[in-house]
Amino acid sequence: HGELESVIYVVRGKARMRWGERLEFMAEAAPGDFIFVPPYVPHQEINASPDQALECVVIRSDNEAVVVNLDIEPVEKPEAVYWVDPIHKHP
Repeated sequence: HGELESVIYVVRGKARMRWGERLEFMAEAAPGDFIFVPPYVPHQEINASPDQALECVVIRSDNEAVVVNLDIEPVEKPEAVYWVDPIHKHP
């Protein structure tokens, strides 16, 4: 998200975060966990549970809806993702 910092709070489900120049690092978060994403860090958020919805609250350091799509292959390509986000519409 460019120069913006992001904080993700997991409400329900299990989140998987991949980050790094080639998304080579990975961590998972459960309800009650926070994920901090520093500025300019390439990352991919993933629902880590195929049978449960992932609910998160995302807070950014600005009100701008900044998304920078990178020209790298995602490490994980889910077959179908249920996308509910009033700001970032499903592509």
